[in-house]
Amino acid sequence: MDVFTVAMTALSDAFSLIFQFNVLIHLVLGVVMGLAIGIFPGLGGIAGLSLLLPFMFGMDVVSGMALMIGMVAVVPTSDTFTSVLMGIPGSSASQATVLDGFPMSKKGEAARALAAAFSSSLFGGLVGATFLTFFILIARPIVLAFKLPEMLMLAVLGLSMVAILAGRLPLKGVAAAALGLVVGTIGEADAGGSLRMASYDIPYLTDGLKLVIIGLGIFALPEIVALLRTDRAISSTASLGAGWAQGVKDWWENKWLSVRCSLIGVVVGIIPGLGGSVVDWIAYGHTIQTSRDKSGFGKGDVRGVIGPESSNNAKEGGGLVPTLIFGIPGSGSMAIFMGAVALLGSGDLEVGPQMLSPDYLDITYSIVWLLAIANVVGTILCIGLSGQIARLTTIRFTLLAPFLFMLIAFAAFQSGQNLGDLVALFAIGLIGIFLRRFDWSRPAFLIGFVLSNPVETYANQAYQVARSKFRTDFDLGLDYLFGPIVIVLIIITVISIFIGVRNAKIIMSEGEVQSGSKRSPMIFLLAIATYFAVTFYNASLIKDRLITDKIFPMLVAAIGFAACLALFIRMIRRPESDLVFADREVFGEDAGAQHGLWGTLAWFAFLLILTSLAGFILALAVFLVSFMRLRARLNWAMALLYSAVGIAFMCFMARLLHRDFPPGLLQNYFTLPWPFT
Repeated sequence: MDVFTVAMTALSDAFSLIFQFNVLIHLVLGVVMGLAIGIFPGLGGIAGLSLLLPFMFGMDVVSGMALMIGMVAVVPTSDTFTSVLMGIPGSSASQATVLDGFPMSKKGEAARALAAAFSSSLFGGLVGATFLTFFILIARPIVLAFKLPEMLMLAVLGLSMVAILAGRLPLKGVAAAALGLVVGTIGEADAGGSLRMASYDIPYLTDGLKLVIIGLGIFALPEIVALLRTDRAISSTASLGAGWAQGVKDWWENKWLSVRCSLIGVVVGIIPGLGGSVVDWIAYGHTIQTSRDKSGFGKGDVRGVIGPESSNNAKEGGGLVPTLIFGIPGSGSMAIFMGAVALLGSGDLEVGPQMLSPDYLDITYSIVWLLAIANVVGTILCIGLSGQIARLTTIRFTLLAPFLFMLIAFAAFQSGQNLGDLVALFAIGLIGIFLRRFDWSRPAFLIGFVLSNPVETYANQAYQVARSKFRTDFDLGLDYLFGPIVIVLIIITVISIFIGVRNAKIIMSEGEVQSGSKRSPMIFLLAIATYFAVTFYNASLIKDRLITDKIFPMLVAAIGFAACLALFIRMIRRPESDLVFADREVFGEDAGAQHGLWGTLAWFAFLLILTSLAGFILALAVFLVSFMRLRARLNWAMALLYSAVGIAFMCFMARLLHRDFPPGLLQNYFTLPWPFT
């Protein structure tokens, strides 16, 4: 009864926090931003939250949560537009929606498909929030049972799941997750303060890489470059047709399918690391398996839209369970969310068991019901703005790309206020481009990076506690390391790996990618393997008395190198048609792009180089005019107008948020007025 009373009091306090004008304004702003982000393929919740991350410093806790939750909640809803209208997954969580949503659009039933999708998304989001509300009532004793070994095993479970299930080749998932882990260890070790890997030679890396740079580089930059290369409008038509009422009716007729898929979304969201990479495919498979008539799937069956869309939004509620309670991200967007929480207010709020304490329970419930309200607001806006949004997708992406380059460069700089941030963004962006090109799991890389520090910390602390217990009594040490929860988690991990390996071929984390030649995929593999070898060698140079600083990067690098070695052997033995040689540059949209990769990427490099010389605003002026005139082929008047609008918007944002622009060498010799300094 005491638990129930505390929970009800906290829930009442949460509603008092939520229903404040300032909080609701931030929530609506986040929903609108999420709606804008979700329209464009690839710029999903991960990239969207990465853009918000630099602006979270010192923001009011509830307002900051409202802004982020608003964006997180609506992106899985709004990215349905691209999936239905043009057959391009708006994010990894909307891939399955394409299979039946796009054929419906081609048959003139786009409105029906969108209505069914939005209804399903709203229902799924509310299911996720409701589940989390009741789960919190029983979560406290469960959380208290999780000590260091349990937390470590939970993180390992999350890593194993995302590595195995994030791609058609499990070994690529393992290698990608290992790569994220070792990149996350760059800089000073927490335990002994040793400098690791490239930090020996590059002072910028002493503090490690920032999460915002990783998020933007791995997800946003590759997708912007890929779309820019096609040099066309996202969609050729803005017509939605009729059928809004029919879509809602379709959802109601399949409400029990929506219930089942929503529960699937919650469960998958709870499992750390899975998130959007697989939830829609699991829900889509369940939809087909439980349907009597399977002949219409893939040709425009509305059930193929309802199932995946119900699970997509429900997974966000489920993903908050490990994120808030255990500090383990349930998805890629939750990984960014987890890093952003620590930046709010005075910086003393951290996700984890403390979120269930009486002092923070009202904040926890605020997050839960902000998610529910955001789903309602997002669905209403999506339906109301569908016609206008359909018209926006007819704009040439070439006119949008330079402004997106501008935003991500500015956002990356805010993470450390250092020109090295822009260089790091470009370097990580290259890694993201090649991971995407060769069908390596980018979600696995991101989750590996985010979990790198927690896994190492849990492992080191558990090792120290276990060592003292073993010295006292051997059985006491074994009981500490292998408690009932740990044993259960080990069994689940083994089962998940077995099932994942067995079903890996049906999981396509980056969409369908055909095989190409042997040369390019093999060169990329050898480059990754070389980095693992260098990581292992550099970590081995750390003195043995600081063994806790060296053992983790050495172990992960060895696992990553072994995965690469197994992939290399497969490459030698298999023909070019094998999945291991997947390459977007040989077959697919990238192969048919009008512009080459390096020529397109050179524009972004041009902006960064100019910034280092003349500062961001002057560089941006030259970049925008040059791009609009030469690449977009606008006349001088329109090129200057677009550029002026972009610079004015950037100055407005910087002044509003009290942010600085990246300086260049010019600012070292001349004193210039704002915004040129």
